[in-house]
Amino acid sequence: MEGVYLLLLGMGSVFLFLAVLVLAMAGMSRLARLLEPEQASLPASPSAPSRGGPGPDEEIVAVISAAISRYRHRS
Repeated sequence: MEGVYLLLLGMGSVFLFLAVLVLAMAGMSRLARLLEPEQASLPASPSAPSRGGPGPDEEIVAVISAAISRYRHRS
């Protein structure tokens, strides 16, 4: 019987800790939303995403294509 009591005490304390953790996280989420400044309005028409730089040079594409072709013909 003592084992059952210890089991209930251990599982109850874990359950209580998790419940308090969930409530604390929900409270902090609400607090963060209250303290966050209002978001600026989004533009009406979003622009196209940039690619991060200019495309590859034609010379580089030719060199890569030649290397792939040579590799395929070797095997």
